Amino acid sequence: MNLEEYFARTGYKGSLEKQDLETLTDIFQHHIRAVPFENLSIHCGEKVTLELEHVYNKIVRRKRGGWCMENNQLLGWVLKCLGYDASFLGAYVFNPHQNAYASIMTHLLVKVVIDGKAYIVDGGFGVSYQMWQPMELMSGKDQPQAPGVFRFTEKNAIWYLEKMRRKQYIPNQNFSNSDLLEKKECRKVYMFSLEPRTVEDFRFQCTYLQTSPDSLFTKKSICTLQTTDGFRALIGWTLTETTYNYKENMDLVEFVTLEDEEVEKTLKEKFNITLDKKLVPINVKGVYTI
Repeated sequence: MNLEEYFARTGYKGSLEKQDLETLTDIFQHHIRAVPFENLSIHCGEKVTLELEHVYNKIVRRKRGGWCMENNQLLGWVLKCLGYDASFLGAYVFNPHQNAYASIMTHLLVKVVIDGKAYIVDGGFGVSYQMWQPMELMSGKDQPQAPGVFRFTEKNAIWYLEKMRRKQYIPNQNFSNSDLLEKKECRKVYMFSLEPRTVEDFRFQCTYLQTSPDSLFTKKSICTLQTTDGFRALIGWTLTETTYNYKENMDLVEFVTLEDEEVEKTLKEKFNITLDKKLVPINVKGVYTI
């Protein structure tokens, strides 16, 4: 494993000497625009493992993506190699359909400290809840970014992330009531404490998420990638392309339903992903919003 190969994968050509916020943001944005958030391994007969070498080979050499435990673990390794003060945290994801946070800690985050200030760096959430810049760990402060306005709130040593979105314009009215569309303008995302975590803390969750019939990831095949002006997502056979701030305070959300034979080509053209095994798309209704 080496940093040069990783940066060739993400296309980053900037400074490697400075451990400042500007450099961190640049490295981070190159990652989220090159490496998809995806769970396709589950739906093409592969197993997701947490060994760093395996994650590195999958993302860097095979040009695949991964979920939070893969994306953020790799990102954390890169930042530590560069000399950043980086550590892992664990979060509980909000389930809007149950109106509750998960009881299992399934989301791995990176915390980075620069000049005494703490930032959350999360390159593993995808769709419209994917931050585009490191977020300062400050309670009650609105932090506007291209995807919308993010905010942390701290209560009794627990931190909560929420996001306010813009209005949405959906040209294809057949999808105006799609269960993939988030209806609320303000959405809870996850909660976490500042207790340091290790990858070992996620072994059980990694197995659970790819095997349990109750897991979101067994119910939907997901591939999503941030672009320079929004994001793309392939959920089952549904391709969406979102453009942020298409008009003032409005995002453009375009939907297309693919045929089986179009899925492989779309993964290659839109996400730069070529799978070794045959994907079996799946999209159980009502358990995920973009």
